[in-house]
Parts: sequence; C-alpha cells; structure tokens
Amino acid sequence: MADEERVDAEAREDALRARMQELKEARDAVVLAHYYVAPEVQAVADYVGDSFYLAKLAKTLPQRTIVLCGVGFMGESAKLLNPEKTVLLPEPAADCPMAHMVQKRTVDDARARYGEDLAVVCYVNSTIEIKSWSDVCVTSSNAVKICAELPQHNLLFIPDQNLGRYVAEQLPQKHVILNKGYCPRHQVISAAQVVDAEEEHPDALVLAHPECTADVLAEADYIGSTAGIIAYAEQSEAREFIIVTVRGVLHELERRCAGQGKRFYFPAPQPTCINMDMVTMEKLVRCLETGAGEVRIAVDESAAERAQRALDRMLAYAARSVERDCHGTE
Repeated sequence: MADEERVDAEAREDALRARMQELKEARDAVVLAHYYVAPEVQAVADYVGDSFYLAKLAKTLPQRTIVLCGVGFMGESAKLLNPEKTVLLPEPAADCPMAHMVQKRTVDDARARYGEDLAVVCYVNSTIEIKSWSDVCVTSSNAVKICAELPQHNLLFIPDQNLGRYVAEQLPQKHVILNKGYCPRHQVISAAQVVDAEEEHPDALVLAHPECTADVLAEADYIGSTAGIIAYAEQSEAREFIIVTVRGVLHELERRCAGQGKRFYFPAPQPTCINMDMVTMEKLVRCLETGAGEVRIAVDESAAERAQRALDRMLAYAARSVERDCHGTE
C-alpha cells in the first residue's frame, strides 16, 4: 500500500472509531467481540473473548444495548440471557454451519433409549432450537468440567463430534454418544498440515482447539479453547507456537504476549472463518447508527425458556466449579 493510501485508510479508521464512540454513548451500548473477528474490530471492542466469556459477561453489563461482533448463535445467546436488552449483530447473515448440525430425531431416539439416565449436552455453538432440546449447554472452555459433574452416566453430545470425542477421552467413566456435526473451519485442518508446520518450526509447541479432528489433536502439546490457547501461550516459557485454530486469535495472542519475543505460526493454508470475516468496522458503525441487525427470538416462548434454562445451567455449573477451585475442594 502506498503511503498516501495508508494515510487515507488510517484516517477512515480514525473517523469510524470516533463515530462509534459517539453512537455507543447515544445508545448506551457496549461492544463485545469474539477472538475470530477481524483485528480492527477486536481493537475497538470494549470486551474481547471466547463464546463462554461473552455469554457470561453479557449478563453482568449495565448497558441497555449489546452489540455482538460474532455469528448468529452468539447474538441469540446474549438475547436469551438478557431478554430486556437490545442485542445487535453487525452482520446478521454471519452464521455458524455447525450450529444447525443435529436432527431432533437424534435427540428423541437417545432419550427413548436411555431415559432418565441421559443428559443432552449442547455445545453453545448451536441455535436456540437445538439448545431447547438440551439439558445443559457447554463451551470448549468448560465442557469437560460440566460433563464430569452431570449425574447421568449417558451423555448425548451435540452438535460437535470432535469436542464430544475429546470430552469422552477425558471422562472414560461416562458413556458419551456422538453426533455427526463439526466446525467446517477446524474439520479441514489435517494432521499432515500440522506436521508440515512442526517440521518447519521444530522448536514450536502445538496448541490446538478441541474442535479439531482426533488425528490433529494427537499432534498437540496443549488442547484448549481459544481463551485457553491464548493464556497458555502467554504464560509459557516457550518462544514459538503453532496455533491450530482460526487465525483471528493472532491479534489477542500478539497483544497479550507483546514484548515477550514470541512467534506464532499457523498450518498452511491459515484457517479463517468466512462468517466471522463478514463482521467489519463499517458494519459495526452502521448497526449502531440504524439499529439494524437486532436479534429477535424466532422460536416459541416455551422453546426459548428451555434454551435459556440450558444456558443458565451452564453458568451455574461453571460458577460452582470456580467456587470449588477457589476453596481447593474437589
């Protein structure tokens, strides 16, 4: 980019940031962004995090308007947890394919077979309707801990088979039934791509998201959520890391590890989320200006209530887990 073009681009970004601040004050709005959206969007957000952090945070904020820079299910979750607030999505068309990857018949068949000794565990990356079929929601940050606490022996894990398989491996005492859903962005990352990156950077640790396939996770030195990967890299004494998740996390990795001399690499081709990439600064400002992209619950009231209960149970289990950790109890 020529110097003149760069100056013009910086001036446009400055103008957008200033306009966004004006609109936030006028609308009593707060901007939340997922780690996978564009770096410039993360840079102007009030809070940046993974789906669990954003879901938990949304219930505690005083602002009357929540702008969720992410995909559809995140906006739905924020609205379920804050029904009295306005929730805006800068790009309503940004969807998560995995959020739809389960059939009601799968749930009904499992309930008929296992009865009361079945818990339907729903990854938060899912639609409201799918959440409404479930007993409890989980995220990649807390899935193992919550599933370990459930009283039922049989767990139907929906919709992501890869996270479900990882949970099953960590909890051999449970019978985990897998669904056929997956994240297209993580599913296409191959073990061969990770091995190629390891050969190119032999001193690097491999940090992988549990939405990846089993053969990819077998190459990992650490497996965890986006927040977990970032925290691990920040605290590690290592200096090089191969990051096996969507490239959007690089912004926060570099911010949190600034001055540490750490380097981050990704499998080739670098994983990106085409839906998260749809969220731009221009769209963020436009939704604040016009109120476009307001999230409305499209299911009936009883389904919304069931979905909200599943989310509330997730937050309750997570809170108990934190309390036990603070008190040093099992």
